[in-house]
Amino acid sequence: MKTHHLNKDTVERNWYVIDAEGEVLGRLATRIATVLRGKHKPTFSPHVDGGDFVVVTNADKLEFTGRKLEKKVYWHHTGHTGGFRTKLLHEMLAKHPDRVLRKAVWGMLPKGPLGRRQIKKLKVYASEAHPHDAQKPQPFPL
Repeated sequence: MKTHHLNKDTVERNWYVIDAEGEVLGRLATRIATVLRGKHKPTFSPHVDGGDFVVVTNADKLEFTGRKLEKKVYWHHTGHTGGFRTKLLHEMLAKHPDRVLRKAVWGMLPKGPLGRRQIKKLKVYASEAHPHDAQKPQPFPL
């Protein structure tokens, strides 16, 4: 019996669409990260990008538990002196609802070249419409 190793030439990719309306942010992000990495497939290899594409719609209708809307803080540094910037979750949702989910999923992917390739397969849209009908995405069984 031989062990089959997945490589970039033998990867089969599917397209899945997920409606985020009414879903809790962290629980949805873990499912998406699993699909992007390819851990739901029997051919999973941790060093190969064997995951599928994920299209998420209605990102502005995510649910949050507890008081995260008032208390969760997103921060970054511009690189300049005094360049520490913070934004609360409700401010981020009002301006960029897609970035909230993208940041949650990015935190669950490996850092480095492999993770950067995997996050590019995530397409997040704040509304119901998306431009990926030609790929025939199928609903992901959550």
